[in-house]
Amino acid sequence: MKYPACADKQVRKPSQKLMSSESPTESPEVPMENTPFLEVPDVDGKVKSNDNPVERLEAGSGKEECLESMSKRQRKKLLKQKQWEEQKDLRRQKRKEKRQKRKLERQSKLDSSSEGNGRKCMRREVVPSTLRLIVDCSFDDLMVLKDVKKLHKQIQRCYAENRKAFHPVQFYLTSHGGQLKTNMNENDKGWVNWKDIQIRTEHYSELIKKEDLVYLTSDSPDVLSELDEKKAYVIGGLVDHNHHKGITYRKAVEQGIGHAQLPLGNFVKMNSRKVLAVNHVFEIILAYLEKRDWKEAFFSVLPQRKGAVPLGEANDSSKHALSGKEDEDNDSDSS
Repeated sequence: MKYPACADKQVRKPSQKLMSSESPTESPEVPMENTPFLEVPDVDGKVKSNDNPVERLEAGSGKEECLESMSKRQRKKLLKQKQWEEQKDLRRQKRKEKRQKRKLERQSKLDSSSEGNGRKCMRREVVPSTLRLIVDCSFDDLMVLKDVKKLHKQIQRCYAENRKAFHPVQFYLTSHGGQLKTNMNENDKGWVNWKDIQIRTEHYSELIKKEDLVYLTSDSPDVLSELDEKKAYVIGGLVDHNHHKGITYRKAVEQGIGHAQLPLGNFVKMNSRKVLAVNHVFEIILAYLEKRDWKEAFFSVLPQRKGAVPLGEANDSSKHALSGKEDEDNDSDSS
C-alpha cells in the first residue's frame, strides 16, 4: 500500500522517526490521534510545531498569534525590549542635554565666584564709621498692623543701604518685639541671618551710655551742624500719620538725653512737613558721612514728592504739589 507524498517527506527527515509499531507494511490503519507527539506536515510540507511561540513567529506564524501564545511575563519582557530600542535616540539626546547643563552650571559657578571676588575687593575699600545709628522700636503699641508693616519695609531699606554704603554705621534695632517681630517672622524669616546689625530686645538706654545718646526729632530746637561719630543717634521707629506729634521729643526730654534735628531748613525748602520716614533719615546720615555736605546729602535722598528745592531758589508749587495725606502715610516723627 502506498502512502501520500507528504508522508514520504516526513519519513525522509532524520529528525522525524516513526515508531517500529507504526511501520507502513504492518499497521497502516493506526489513527493519528493516538500519536499526539508526532509533527503533522502542512500542505507545503513544512512541519507544524507546538514549541516556543518565538520559534513559531520565526517560522512564519503571525505576530498576533505569537503574542497570544506567550506568557504574560514574556510579553512584558518583549514590550520592554521594544521600548528600549525605540527610545535609544531619546536617551542619547537627554545625555547630551545633561552634559551641556552641567557645563553651563560649572561656567556659572566660575562667573559668580569671580564676581564675588570682585565684590570682596571692592568691600575692602569700605571704611566703616564708628557712629552708632539706632532705630527705636518701642512704639509698637501705638501703631496698627498696617503701619507696623510700613515700618518693617523702612527697616529693610535701612539695612540694605547700610550694607552697600561706603561708610556703614553701627546699626541697632532696639526694643524689638511685639507686632513688628511677628510681622518679620511671617514675611521676612531671613532677618535672623542679617549681618552687621544688632537686633536687641533691650531698650537703647540699657545698651548705650546716656551721655552718648542723641534723639533725632523734628520738634527739637537744636539743629545739627556736624555729626559726632562718637555719638549714638536715635531714630524713632514710628509711623503715626501725625497722631502722636512731638512724642519723640517729649521722650528725649523725659529721659534726659540729648536731642536735635537735621539741618533740613538751612538748605531745603519743602512743600510738605519736615517730618521724614525712618529710612530717609537713615540714608541722609549715610550720604553725609560719604559726602560731608548736608545739601548734597539731602538732595541725593529726598523723594521728589516732597517738592524739595534748594533754599533761595524759586519754587514752582504747581510742579511739586503734594497732598498732606500722601506725605504723612510713610513718615515717622524724626528729621
